[in-house]
Amino acid sequence: MSEPHDPQDDTRRLPTTGGEPPEGSGDVLTADPEAPEPEHSGGRASRFRSGRRVPAVLTSLVLLGASGLLLYDIASVRAGRPAMWWRRTFADELASRHLDDVWVLTGSAVAAALGLWLLFLALTPGLRSLLPMSRRHAGVRAALDRDAAALVLRDRAVEVAGVQSVRVRMRRRRAKVSAVSHFRELDEVRDDLDTVVGAGIRELGLARPPRLSVHVRRPKKG
Repeated sequence: MSEPHDPQDDTRRLPTTGGEPPEGSGDVLTADPEAPEPEHSGGRASRFRSGRRVPAVLTSLVLLGASGLLLYDIASVRAGRPAMWWRRTFADELASRHLDDVWVLTGSAVAAALGLWLLFLALTPGLRSLLPMSRRHAGVRAALDRDAAALVLRDRAVEVAGVQSVRVRMRRRRAKVSAVSHFRELDEVRDDLDTVVGAGIRELGLARPPRLSVHVRRPKKG
């Protein structure tokens, strides 16, 4: 007489990355909990770009108005009417004034400055107050406000023993910490601030962590 078949005998154990699975784990796959998570698995974290809506709208309105006015004047001349006074005056001024005239140089400088300003707005991303964070998932982008990041680091810094007051200035490439210590050695306080604030910067998860600069001094004598 044959023994009854146990369904658990057909259970296959799959290979795991964290060593042998515990007894009775069946087909459950286990991962190593100490394996580090990839820092940039979601792609390159680029800066956020500003829409530049106000300069774009103003430039479009100016160009639209000037083009419409010029087109209307050209159509009016084609219909047998005289040109508008502003176009006749402008043509006479261009024909009579020399290139070294003050008004010609001033107008050229203003036009060049406006053109450079528009090029600067078009080529720069803007939104300097946002610090891009590391992308861990594709299609997901996040940023941290500089003031919020400075506030987090300030809360970390005031917990250091000996710190009476602290000021944190957060920039895209540098985080500057200015602290006032009323007791303890300044070197010890500076070392503790380097450790605590440095850990805080790493925990922010920024794509480009800023360099840390710490300055500690004694309070001014009143």
